[in-house]
Amino acid sequence: MTGFPMKRYSPWGLCIFLLAAFLCTSPVAAITLSPGSSSIAVIAQGDPVSIQGVATGHPSVGLQIWFIGYNFAKVTTVQVNDDNTFDYELSKSDTSNLAPGQYFVLVQHPMMNGQFDVVYDSSTGNVNSVLTGKTLYRLSGSGSLQSTNSATALIQAVGSQNIDDTFSTVSFYVGNPNSLINPIGVKYVGDKFEINGSTNLAVGDELKVEIYSSSFGPTQKTQSSGFSGVTGMVKVVPGTSTANSWSFDVDTSTFTPDEYIVTVSGVLQDVTATQTFNVLAGTANQTCSGSGETCSVGPVNLTAANATAAGSNTTGSQAAAQGVSTNTSSIVPAAPATTTAQSPLPAFLGICALAGVILLCRKQ
Repeated sequence: MTGFPMKRYSPWGLCIFLLAAFLCTSPVAAITLSPGSSSIAVIAQGDPVSIQGVATGHPSVGLQIWFIGYNFAKVTTVQVNDDNTFDYELSKSDTSNLAPGQYFVLVQHPMMNGQFDVVYDSSTGNVNSVLTGKTLYRLSGSGSLQSTNSATALIQAVGSQNIDDTFSTVSFYVGNPNSLINPIGVKYVGDKFEINGSTNLAVGDELKVEIYSSSFGPTQKTQSSGFSGVTGMVKVVPGTSTANSWSFDVDTSTFTPDEYIVTVSGVLQDVTATQTFNVLAGTANQTCSGSGETCSVGPVNLTAANATAAGSNTTGSQAAAQGVSTNTSSIVPAAPATTTAQSPLPAFLGICALAGVILLCRKQ
């Protein structure tokens, strides 16, 4: 059997090729931040924060993650999965103690030498350079840099041309738990509608929705309380880029006409929102049919003294004073009075007769 000749490759050429391939592949791709299970960058105190991304090279030491904020610093490591992804969650116990404000995240990749060249010493609170052994700045404790200044110093340290480590960054905001209720408007007994709103709570958090009439109060055993309303639980769902959302279905078939109070409160978080709306009797599309139905007409100003309604002898001023209820199908405008031009002949004959009488009297 004739074999094919083996072609010899230079080991230096192969090394250069592998190095070029490694450098052309981004070690740390753009990372995403997920409070709960959404991609929103604003979270409430007490909700978890998940840092996710892609990192190539499978470094044996993993990735180093820095969390920096007001009076808060945490440095930890996370391993890269077989598919080059990584995921780290900042726990509820961590975020529940965070002050409201902006927080910075830096994910550090060790690159070629397989070690982190910028590290944090928790015993001193200093950030040190492994290559020089020098302290770069103080991250925690007395005299430490805070928030933005600390994040800037870290980026400059890891991004130095003397350090082969690379990094990617993201930031998020922590706020006091809140929930807002969108305007509801006037409703009618029997209406079915949705009450909804927005919140910075994480997706999956539960909210308690209570709707009750404002007339509810202490009554005697023999008296009707007039109370009506409904209560239920809803879960927060993904919303827009700035807030998550929630919704609650309402059926007013059993409601009595009254003012109603809506209260939305967190089950685990200390958050409450309230709003009121009115439920009226009847329907929103209540109109007169015009086929014999009698509808009430409010106060009117009739200027014509002889204005009448369908043969009625009531004058306009009387109708306005009495609050007339009329059949809308029979209201007709009053026709103007008609006049007939008279001939001047009868007047002329009368004058002639009077002149004749005067002449006769003179002759006598």
